[in-house]
Amino acid sequence: MPVQEKHRFDETRLAAYMQAHVAGFTPPVRVEQFKGGQSNPTYRLTDGAGRGYVLRRKPPGKLLPSAHAVDREFRVIAALNRTDVPVPRAYALCEDETVVGTAFYIMEFCDGRVLWDPLLPEVPKEARRAIYAAKFETLARLHGVDYAALGLGDFGRPGSYVARQISRWGKQYKASETERIDAMDRLLDWLPANLPASEETVLVHGDYRLDNMIYAKDGPRVLAIIDWEISTLGDPLAELSYLCMLWRNPSDMGGLAGLDLAALGLPTEAEMVAHYCTHSGRAAPSPALWEFYMAYNLFRVSCIRQGVYARSLDGTASNVRAAESGKLVRPAAEFAWSLVERLSAGAR
Repeated sequence: MPVQEKHRFDETRLAAYMQAHVAGFTPPVRVEQFKGGQSNPTYRLTDGAGRGYVLRRKPPGKLLPSAHAVDREFRVIAALNRTDVPVPRAYALCEDETVVGTAFYIMEFCDGRVLWDPLLPEVPKEARRAIYAAKFETLARLHGVDYAALGLGDFGRPGSYVARQISRWGKQYKASETERIDAMDRLLDWLPANLPASEETVLVHGDYRLDNMIYAKDGPRVLAIIDWEISTLGDPLAELSYLCMLWRNPSDMGGLAGLDLAALGLPTEAEMVAHYCTHSGRAAPSPALWEFYMAYNLFRVSCIRQGVYARSLDGTASNVRAAESGKLVRPAAEFAWSLVERLSAGAR
């Protein structure tokens, strides 16, 4: 879409920067804005020779602490350029706010397709399972990289990932809270008191889902994983269960719960967990442990949605649908608490 007025910048200044820092760039530059990218405004750039690039920048306005870390995005993408994990090529990071108004980075434009709808209506029924299989295989590949060998040993703290995430997102939730939700308050107490006994440490994306992936136009191959803003060192089960929330959410919230998956040519949650475990070499989690992770991720998503909604109220959110996020905070929190209640009933 055309660049939103609040996200405009001096294109001539950007072209001068790219000419100095991006090999092969030919001025001038034409700028369009992607409709997605709720957190960091994202732009498609086209140079004078027709080459495509993508620019990701911090949004303007007052920002929450540690949020919108485009420098972390650039660092992890540049590191993964040296692996078999599919990511765009990283070109340049600019922390000089005089160029476009906020810090930004430039990466490759991957000419593929983003599949927004998990029902995959644009994909033939017989080809849908392969799309899902590629998604889980690519996640297993990411979780298998030697992050220390990539220079990412300090990209996060090993261990206690879930505890730190609960603390971090809980604080950000309270900082952006617009109404009292009892289920969120209960989760803020229950989750830290019921943490897993131990956890493995891997490089995690942090928001690994279908529309943060670019697929080849002619098949199920993943060309690139995008939107690495909240990537860190973390728990593979936390990330796997986040991806599998798709099967728990109802269809009116973009999920698969209650649908005839076989008729749609889609796999089940259990099939994809087993597929990931086969490709990653990890054992399947126990049912009780798996439900803890589901409740944790619903809580985390509620916190993220609340932050997006709060930014829509002060006018800094970059996605035109950001205001809709506020309607989804309470349902996800109450669903998470219902899982906790079922877990507690089972324990008794």
